[in-house]
Amino acid sequence: MISLQQAQQLVKQQARSFGKEIVLLEEATGRVLNEPVAADRDYPPFNRATMDGMAINMADWNDGIRTFTWIEMVFAGKAAIKSIGKGECYKIMTGSAVPECANTIIRKEDIDEIENRLSITVSSITPGQNIAPKGTDIKKEITVIAPPFYIKPGTITTLASLGYDEVKVASLPSVAIITTGDEVQPVEAAVNDVQIRNSNQHLLKALLQHWKIKPAAETHVKDDADALLKTINSYKRTDIIILSGAVSAGDADFVPEVLVKAGAEKIFHKVAIRPGKPAWFGKFANGPVVFALPGNPFSTFVTFKLFIEEFLVACFGLPERQLLRLPFNGSRIKKTDLDEFFPVMIGGDPAVVTPVAFNTSGDITAMMEADGLGWQPADKMELAANEMLSCMFA
Repeated sequence: MISLQQAQQLVKQQARSFGKEIVLLEEATGRVLNEPVAADRDYPPFNRATMDGMAINMADWNDGIRTFTWIEMVFAGKAAIKSIGKGECYKIMTGSAVPECANTIIRKEDIDEIENRLSITVSSITPGQNIAPKGTDIKKEITVIAPPFYIKPGTITTLASLGYDEVKVASLPSVAIITTGDEVQPVEAAVNDVQIRNSNQHLLKALLQHWKIKPAAETHVKDDADALLKTINSYKRTDIIILSGAVSAGDADFVPEVLVKAGAEKIFHKVAIRPGKPAWFGKFANGPVVFALPGNPFSTFVTFKLFIEEFLVACFGLPERQLLRLPFNGSRIKKTDLDEFFPVMIGGDPAVVTPVAFNTSGDITAMMEADGLGWQPADKMELAANEMLSCMFA
């Protein structure tokens, strides 16, 4: 049995690129950018009004003028036609390009208007107020986003503003999911008193969806070694094979043996963690890597986050994930020398981490309300209230 850190390092050593592809902007959320993104021009591309109001030349204010005649209304997307002279101003809207002959804006709330005359009601103004000068956000040709970069909804705003209607991203791996067990039935099927529904198949698909990965294949195999061997052999053209169940040390836990028989090289089997201790990881020569995860739902969740997600982060070249540290709103004592993970909720003001009660790794509600996983390290036998706890977002 190896440590969590050793196991994760071995997983990362098998990371590889799956190539690159170009996708439309509307399909880019959740993908990993694989090209540098540069500014095509200065941003803002003009001196931009940040308030509705009046635009004046500051020299008039300095000369004591407080009431101005407005000669033109400037709207966003429209360039001013006229130039202002002494004692003249523009009415201007938020987002508009400020004409060069104006250099400060007084907001609408600080103006009295009578017909075409605008009077400033405040006693002081400053040059350039309420104007975002050209190029203060981004300069032309500057790299705005450096790859690799996980594309979030906020990233889409930047890409669209820079004129990217399509982007180059890291290609996704092809993934096969195999669930196992005689007792496991399809979600839609009727079950008897000793059968369970196949939640892990749907859990794994949901976890992969975060990475925009749709399984290339998914199937369920009964506790039949020959059938499992045939299924594994049929999935050797994929990049990743994920198995769930039959990976421990019981008489029906035949997955590790079948994987070796199919030609897989075992890299590790059993990790000093709870839940998820029986996890198996290996690879086929010139073929897919294989993650064989324990069958209890919470164990499947934890081992996916610790190993499969670690692998994907490394494959996409993303920075190592950083754990969130927050005060622990509870207490916890463990009886093992393993790294233990448990469901937590994050909330409050100031924010704290509260443990979620659950009944062993087979509890189907363990992660139902949880925001993430709390980590109690192997050498930390007791967690006390208010001490800092490392957490992983779900």
